[in-house]
Amino acid sequence: MLRIYCKNTDTFQEFQEGTTLLDMVPAFDFERPYDILSAKVNNVAEGLKFRVFNNRDVEFLDYRSYNGRNVYCRSLSFLLCKAMRDLHPGYRVILRRPISKGYFCTVDKPDGTPVTPEEVEAVRARMRELVAQDIPFRRHEVQTAEAIRIFMKLGLEDKVKLLRTCDDVYITYYTLQDTADYFYDALVPSTGLLKVWELSAYQGGMLLRVPDRHAPEQLAPFNEQPKTFEVFRETLRWNRIMGLATVGDVNTACQQGQASDLIQVAEALQEKKIVEIAEEINRRHAMADPVRIVLITGPTSSGKSTFCRRLSVQLKACGLHPVSFSTDDYFVNRLDTPKLPDGTYDFDNFDTVDHDYLQEDVLQLLAGEEVEVPEYNFVTGKREFNGKKLKLDESSILLIEGIHALNPALTDLVPEAAKFRIFINTITSISLDDHNCIPTSDNRLLRRIVRDFNKGAYSARETISNWPNVRRAEVKWIYPYQETADVLFNSAYLLEFAVLRTHAERILATVPKNCPEYSEAHRLLLFLHYFVPVSDKELPSTSFVRSFIDK
Repeated sequence: MLRIYCKNTDTFQEFQEGTTLLDMVPAFDFERPYDILSAKVNNVAEGLKFRVFNNRDVEFLDYRSYNGRNVYCRSLSFLLCKAMRDLHPGYRVILRRPISKGYFCTVDKPDGTPVTPEEVEAVRARMRELVAQDIPFRRHEVQTAEAIRIFMKLGLEDKVKLLRTCDDVYITYYTLQDTADYFYDALVPSTGLLKVWELSAYQGGMLLRVPDRHAPEQLAPFNEQPKTFEVFRETLRWNRIMGLATVGDVNTACQQGQASDLIQVAEALQEKKIVEIAEEINRRHAMADPVRIVLITGPTSSGKSTFCRRLSVQLKACGLHPVSFSTDDYFVNRLDTPKLPDGTYDFDNFDTVDHDYLQEDVLQLLAGEEVEVPEYNFVTGKREFNGKKLKLDESSILLIEGIHALNPALTDLVPEAAKFRIFINTITSISLDDHNCIPTSDNRLLRRIVRDFNKGAYSARETISNWPNVRRAEVKWIYPYQETADVLFNSAYLLEFAVLRTHAERILATVPKNCPEYSEAHRLLLFLHYFVPVSDKELPSTSFVRSFIDK
């Protein structure tokens, strides 16, 4: 017999060795408003079919947890691919990325035509049939060489490339009836658990909508994001320029000695976009009602400061005189900072910035007056005046950078025509393979873990612990203004994870196994191992990635 401690109930129960997590659930009496989808075993995420052979700590998870959502959405992806293969074996489904509160998918058809609404509806109906049948997802652990042979036979070249370039001896793949697929983490036990979802034709492909994270019994509200979608399309075009579609493609190119060229092309494409933005600002600065202020924002670790510096260089090349400051310098004194319900400081709150004072300085600068701007001392938690004086002339353009820069209340007294808004994000366009999207915030989290550790600000455990609070603040204070931007800029590129791997692995290894944060550290380590590591020596000093890895 083995002894299991359940974190949900703070109790112990005994089970036979080899009992699955799924069979353990009924033995523990705790509130379960939603289906249990997965669990953490000694702080490592596992599927419910995981068999336990030793004493363990277990925490059962539903869709409201990050891990539960990932398990659900991966399983839903397999359901979609299974339904498409049943109806159209020659069609290739590619899950591109999360967008508009769902997953955007494209369909490659032999005749090159786009998927039709009628075809999408037929796939949707077949998915519903599979859910009603409550078919088990079956897990198979085999040697990687055998898995490669299986996927070669099925014509799934994207999976073959990925598995050939990773160093696993054994891998796990899944089957749903007669359909095999590869997913880098666990699935739900059976299709009957996939109750809430929707599939519709969208932008020449399909949108797979998923449950709301806070109310899993209903769909997440649809959120149209046309500007974000266009940046995603542009990034896909960049990928095609470099001839890369998946991590397997990138790994193969790196193994063939092409990493340096890929870095240079990626950096050049980003610089080209910054040049285009600078030229547009210059054009609008020359109009009768000129742009005077450039507002730059983005979520944490998106590269706002680096972008501001690189844009300033290109604006100078256009003949303009950029003058810049950060909204951080207008933070209220720390004792006046708003607080969260638990009593800790809410540094992401809009009222953390003295926006009335900031706007007063902006209006004075636009009026041609000289202004002494403050500099915030993060050690003392107070604003200081150290003689930094700014003044604008006819060729000047004011750059204001910060997480609240696009909040309309920050500059509501400034004429709209005088403002040019830029939103920086990290839109990861590449996937592990056709059916495994990379979580949208993973590169920002890895950037922040590396930067916080290298700067001596926070340990990896502390950064991971605070990440959910950071994400909640972004959803409330930053992302609502993304689609109001004049321009969206993507600071991510293909080789970023390969470069970050060489820095992040040793840092993630410092997270203790006996703490809750180990689950996320373990997940990130498993994820990073799919990338062939690339040295950072080829990164230019101006690179967005360089600003996070340098000490």
